[in-house]
Amino acid sequence: MVLNSDARKRIGISFEFFPPKSDEAEVQLWKAVSELQDWNPDFVSVTYGAGGTTKAPTLATVSRFIASTPLATASHLTCVGATKDETHSVVESFRAAGVKHFVALRGDTPDGVGAPYNPHPGGYANAAELVAGLREIGAFEISVSAYPEKHPESRDVAADIEMLKRKAENGANRALTQFFFDNDNFERYLEKVRAAGISIPVVPGIMPIMNLTQLKRFAGACGTVIPGFLDDRFAGYDDKPEERAKVAAEVAAEQIEDLAKRGISDFHLYTMNRSPLVSAVLTNLGFKRNEAKSTGAAA
Repeated sequence: MVLNSDARKRIGISFEFFPPKSDEAEVQLWKAVSELQDWNPDFVSVTYGAGGTTKAPTLATVSRFIASTPLATASHLTCVGATKDETHSVVESFRAAGVKHFVALRGDTPDGVGAPYNPHPGGYANAAELVAGLREIGAFEISVSAYPEKHPESRDVAADIEMLKRKAENGANRALTQFFFDNDNFERYLEKVRAAGISIPVVPGIMPIMNLTQLKRFAGACGTVIPGFLDDRFAGYDDKPEERAKVAAEVAAEQIEDLAKRGISDFHLYTMNRSPLVSAVLTNLGFKRNEAKSTGAAA
């Protein structure tokens, strides 16, 4: 599954992290960052909690990324539960910290997954409006979300793609997808996206599987389908963490390799603030630490 040198140089990678919630998690995050930055990602992103619940931790984390690492750092930004002025204030706080790239999201309701979403009467109604607002505020790099298997709250795939089109028309530079494992389904989705006249890059979100049982619970909430072949691949490894990690790295690398053969050139890896599995995936693909890439998602 090793990609040749030319193929690797055409591929851009980016990483997602989340703000730590404890001193122990803080140590884990920065250990992971220290190890993963050597893979020269095009950018990294830091998540932002539902209803703005992690604004302060996100700002602190993003500020440290910018001040103490060489990594181009994007901050997630949501508009749920906030007026436009409150959202603009958040944007200015992050801009003052050096943020030039936002991942613009509507955000989940503070009442939890599955609860009805009610836009704030004085706020942005959705991510497309948020993108337009960001474009008015400044010349930011803007990434948005995309859902190859449909957002759980969308009426259907067509409505989902229409929302993505609005985001693109309002100024989004790229879409980062929810994680998925069926590449055929992603390819069909991308064909529909292009047929709708959406030309921005659609970057696959890749989730290396640290724990299949936990992933299934998480996937159920966000609408991701877990194909049966994953049960087969991980069967018998519940009590064998080293062998399970090897399989996980192989599965993610095989997914990236297959997508690369289909013409995909950029990939967004969900790190879960841990480095060993992500590093194993990239090693399996033939990447080398500090290997320069000629193009990338944030170029």
